[in-house]
Amino acid sequence: MSRILGLGDNTVDTYTTAHIQYPGGNAVNVAVMARRLGAETGYLGCLGMDSGGDLILQALAGEHVDVSHCRRRAGSNARVLIGHRDGDRYFIGSDRGVRGQYELTAEDRDYIAGFDLVHSSIYSELNDQFPGLRPRIKQLSYDFSERWTYELLRTTLPWIDIAFVSFPNRDASECADLLRTCASNGARIAVVTRGKDGAMALADGRIYEQSIVPTEVTDTLGAGDGFIAAFLIAQLSGRSITESLHAAAAYGAKVCTWHGAFGHGVAWNGEGAEIATRRSS
Repeated sequence: MSRILGLGDNTVDTYTTAHIQYPGGNAVNVAVMARRLGAETGYLGCLGMDSGGDLILQALAGEHVDVSHCRRRAGSNARVLIGHRDGDRYFIGSDRGVRGQYELTAEDRDYIAGFDLVHSSIYSELNDQFPGLRPRIKQLSYDFSERWTYELLRTTLPWIDIAFVSFPNRDASECADLLRTCASNGARIAVVTRGKDGAMALADGRIYEQSIVPTEVTDTLGAGDGFIAAFLIAQLSGRSITESLHAAAAYGAKVCTWHGAFGHGVAWNGEGAEIATRRSS
């Protein structure tokens, strides 16, 4: 059984129109989804001492994700407000809360070293710690989302084994160039997700393509994280890049059939609503 650690970001995905909140965040979602796919998983991150932190901790425990090294911090949990208009979701604003207050210990580093793969993301506020952590990490994967820059790729990719970058609405040649940039900066495997156009990957100098898997869409939130989780599980199982991409696309499509990134929704009482009046972070 593969062992995967989600290290870093979490958030409370708050649907303001439906008044429902869900546990989420890239590192949390990957840990939960990889667990559902058969891996032994853990999550290490910072949760607020509020109902949002309670929600995420309870959901992780309910999904049998190890939370022994999570830490609670005084203050609010990270939260994002999401609205819906004509069936489409849009982001209203976000608050990082306490998510970056790690203070990793020697015991944490020993814990991290026990996993086959550690997954983190651009929202985890850990980039400056990777040089020190990397010697203890067997494999490191990282989601750059759509907020990447070429400077961030240059400074972060030397520590990354498997890189995921979102680049929707771009033609195949532009995506191929981005993949080569990722590889030239250190990634052993680079994957570009392209929205409705599927995905592309580069490994061992070869480019692979994968189309989307059609599905009945209920909610697209978390679909990209499901793609990542399934791809990582397939790779750790020794499957080919082609097989891994297909498994990733199929599971990403499956995630679209339920509400929230992985369910566990509860009623939202308006906590964090003031985020809408501030500049998102």
